[in-house]
Amino acid sequence: MSKALSVDLRERVVAAVEGGLSCHKAAKRFGVSAASAIRWRALMRKQGDVLPGPLGGDWRSGRIEQQADLILGLLESKPDITQAEIEAGLAERGVVVSSTSVWRFFDRRKITLKKSRRTRTNKAVPTS
Repeated sequence: MSKALSVDLRERVVAAVEGGLSCHKAAKRFGVSAASAIRWRALMRKQGDVLPGPLGGDWRSGRIEQQADLILGLLESKPDITQAEIEAGLAERGVVVSSTSVWRFFDRRKITLKKSRRTRTNKAVPTS
């Protein structure tokens, strides 16, 4: 994962730009990209500081989280429902999601769907 450049460096680049250098020249002087210098200056104008925003995180779970009532309702109506059946139930309502996102949905809620061990005994081959 990438790491944000230091606030000290950001402040020095912005100070150089405000001191009269162009963003491109300040970027070259401090060894950063011109795009970064331009973004940092815009950030300083907008919010008054050059602090980096949060890195990483989940950007797409909101779509499946909006369907939480539906998914949990499907699970409640059929406790042994499969992941594929949940995906199909969502697709019927126009919500297309991957099996991974369904898995993460349940993982966030600490819901595990385990196969039951209640299987019939094998009568064709007796076990001793």
